[in-house]
Amino acid sequence: MTYSRSLRQCRQFWAKAAAISAVTLLVASASAAQATRPAPPPPNARWLQDLNKNPILQAELGKLVVRLQHELQSPPARSQSRLLPLLPSSTTVYAAFPNYGDLARQALAIFHQELQQDPALRNWWQLGDMAAVGAKIEDTLEKFSQLSQYLGDEIVLSTAMDVAHPKLFVLAEVRKPGLKPFLQQILAGVPGKSNAPVCVFEPQELATAAADSRSSEAFAILVRPDFVIAATDVASLRNFNAALDRSNRDFPSTPFGQRVAEAYKGGVTGVAAADLHSILGRLPRATERKQLTLQRSGFADVKFLVWRHNNVAGRAISEGELSFTGPRRGAASWLAAPAPMGSLDFVSPNAVMATSLLLVSPSKIFDDVVEIARASNANWFAALPQFEQALNVNLKQDLLGQLTGEVTVEMDEVTPSKPTWKVLLGVKDPARLRQTASKLLAVAGMVPEQYKERDFTYYRLRVSSPKTPVEFDYAFAGGYLVVGSTYGALTDAITSHVKGESLGKSAKLLASLPPGRSSGVSALFYEDPSAMAALQMRQVAPQMAGSLAQLTSVVKPQVVCLYGDESAIREASTSAGFDASAVLVAAAVAIPNLLRSRIAANEASAVATLRTAVTAEVTYAAAYPERGYAPDLASLGPNPRGTASYTPDHGGIIDASLGNPSCTSGAWCTKSGFRFSLAAGCRGKLCTDFVIVGTPISANTGERSFCSTSDGVIRSKTGPPVIAPVSISECRAWSPMH
Repeated sequence: MTYSRSLRQCRQFWAKAAAISAVTLLVASASAAQATRPAPPPPNARWLQDLNKNPILQAELGKLVVRLQHELQSPPARSQSRLLPLLPSSTTVYAAFPNYGDLARQALAIFHQELQQDPALRNWWQLGDMAAVGAKIEDTLEKFSQLSQYLGDEIVLSTAMDVAHPKLFVLAEVRKPGLKPFLQQILAGVPGKSNAPVCVFEPQELATAAADSRSSEAFAILVRPDFVIAATDVASLRNFNAALDRSNRDFPSTPFGQRVAEAYKGGVTGVAAADLHSILGRLPRATERKQLTLQRSGFADVKFLVWRHNNVAGRAISEGELSFTGPRRGAASWLAAPAPMGSLDFVSPNAVMATSLLLVSPSKIFDDVVEIARASNANWFAALPQFEQALNVNLKQDLLGQLTGEVTVEMDEVTPSKPTWKVLLGVKDPARLRQTASKLLAVAGMVPEQYKERDFTYYRLRVSSPKTPVEFDYAFAGGYLVVGSTYGALTDAITSHVKGESLGKSAKLLASLPPGRSSGVSALFYEDPSAMAALQMRQVAPQMAGSLAQLTSVVKPQVVCLYGDESAIREASTSAGFDASAVLVAAAVAIPNLLRSRIAANEASAVATLRTAVTAEVTYAAAYPERGYAPDLASLGPNPRGTASYTPDHGGIIDASLGNPSCTSGAWCTKSGFRFSLAAGCRGKLCTDFVIVGTPISANTGERSFCSTSDGVIRSKTGPPVIAPVSISECRAWSPMH
């Protein structure tokens, strides 16, 4: 079988898997219709502007969020599964989650109560831009709720690997009759079903389905009196049904089946697991060199990946485990055993994101990297001894050997133009590490500035760059090398440490840590969802940041912890479950709409700028017939000396925002989220044609590029921003705007 054929079959499998999951779990026909033909974005964000101007509406939305947070009752935990024993013994992937239909009904009931009681909320939801969107959301929840009434308490998805290609199954108990006509009714409203048919059978219909070539390739759903089963094709569905009739119960006796059953102990709301060892064993055998690389990495020893989720005393708790067939080794062993993390005492309590890792000895990691690299190329690191001799530095002893393996990265501002970050590295011997760093910097021709303040010595390092020079500050404090993107970031870290007012000691982090693991962690990932949403909102609509802050006031931090055990890596996290999803709905709806609004405004401004430039070129050619068209935007702009005299080099026809001296031919000049460039087609000193191009700075500022030539027609091209200015002939090949 060729690679392209395998890839095509793989794509077909996952396409079917996704389709069956969507039909069986019913994310609703409205969603399916939108997936086939995306609805046009709203023309503006008036409803968001209304929200920003209406404190009463803000309060009502906040009240709704609080009600949903406290009154929604999650499905009860399950300590065992009635569906797990029914799966084939070759099952390698398993996922089970509760029937969320009752949760949807609760949410709708609470929402309708609030609509009846609060005129401000009712008017916002039922009038104006939200009217159509709101109706679709309610219809989706209603259909989902109706489907759930036919199904049992648990839905299971599994993948079996007993044949050449994986087969996906979806299984649920049937609670009452009438499911088949309900599914057919739903499927009748799904666009595109002729291209991806979904067939719904009863048991007697499944026996003759293979005679129909169209149905044999369809996504197949079998509705029995006791179970509903979905599969990627009719043959797989028939085999599963036959095993069900034979009362085949082999899966619970397999090692993987036993591990999945164990995950239910103590109660769960959701379980997911994969038999990674079996999956790796069924993959096509790699080359000897790649196989050796995998063996040396330690990940050839993976066994099971298991994840479980539950709600305990109102808190959402998730736990994961990546187990190995023996003690962790190679790269799989780099995550150290749990221990307290002192670097968190330098992290600001207002951090947007923070990641902390406890690694084993960096020297050991270096040895493992050398071994892994040499598995693919024996000459890797062959020149290392000569390199160390030339630098008079032993990398393992003088550099890596002076690090403890503790690493923390903090982000306080994530905007691309001005990120604010801090990095902390645990240090064994600060004096020796400082000496080694001085040697390496001296070889690179860089000497850091040194300055003192209070009890600390600070260093500033500037790194030259063709575009923008990079500058950062660093210091040694409390057994750590502290690096900041700015002097303020550096001093903020040290102040947090000295005053004891850090994220590591904050109540919000301590309250978010998973229960039962108080001795420390091997890795910690922290994020403040409300701060992330506010940062994005400030980029697209600063005036909305205050409104979003009120809606996100109930959001709690998201914290994920990892623990490195001898033969497993375990995960535990507390997520504010509904808190985060409910609050971020506001950001999920608001930010894309605001981006579309800003994009539309930027594109309209770009078209107006091109029209201005075309008019300016015609004016210039009439004023200076011996020159023809201006060769660049700078020639159309004012005299940089500020005089009122106009010449062919500075025609003064457009203002300096676009016609400044830097806007020469081939250069880009920025205005309102777009970059512009003008070039002329000249013979000698006479220019008889020109092309002006406007392209977005990034995908967030525009979706189309525009251009025009001497014919005055504005043309556009949808896609990523243009990197290089286009030629006159290229511009005329773009689509004219109507």
